[in-house]
Amino acid sequence: MIDFSETLKKRLKIRLPGQDAQKAMMPDAGSLINRFSIDIKKRANEGAVLILLYKKNGEIYFPLTQRHEYDGAHSGQISFPGGKVENTDRSVVQTALRETEEEIGVPQSSIKIIGRLTDLFIIASNFNVRPVIGFVDVAPNFLIDNREVAHVIEIPISQLLNDSLLKEKEIVFKNKYSLTAPYFDFDGHHVWGATAMMLAEFKEVLKSL
Repeated sequence: MIDFSETLKKRLKIRLPGQDAQKAMMPDAGSLINRFSIDIKKRANEGAVLILLYKKNGEIYFPLTQRHEYDGAHSGQISFPGGKVENTDRSVVQTALRETEEEIGVPQSSIKIIGRLTDLFIIASNFNVRPVIGFVDVAPNFLIDNREVAHVIEIPISQLLNDSLLKEKEIVFKNKYSLTAPYFDFDGHHVWGATAMMLAEFKEVLKSL
């Protein structure tokens, strides 16, 4: 794990795949201009998520969280642990660490930060999200906050790198709108939208190691 994390840390310090990689998993290309507009981001809330890496069963894994069903923009969706930057947070990295501990019970002190990916504006919730990457030496014992998380889904890196798991379907959004979106099919868990776009960039980074 140490060799992998150090190699990844070095890679994250140079040019990232950025928006070109994110766009590969973007629903409905018609929203391209708005999503990547500098002006629209100026009015956005700030948030952060954590891609948490750990070794398990001889592979590198990361967790995703399944949200509860509720009356909101991201009801039932699958995402990284994360949330809004609070006034008490020292940085977006601190936000990602705090939210991860609150949502899935991984102590902040056990997580080593190795870098960040390109930020991404989420239209539905008006958030500019900063993806942070960290790792822990031992596979976590997840303790979820049942108010925010229905369950944790553990994904091996090998699945992320498997191109046969990239698919596309029509998705009904907020029980009103339908759109065609690419998604990752992780053992029947369909990951699309902003999380898929961040994973697309992470995938390109991994392929370049």
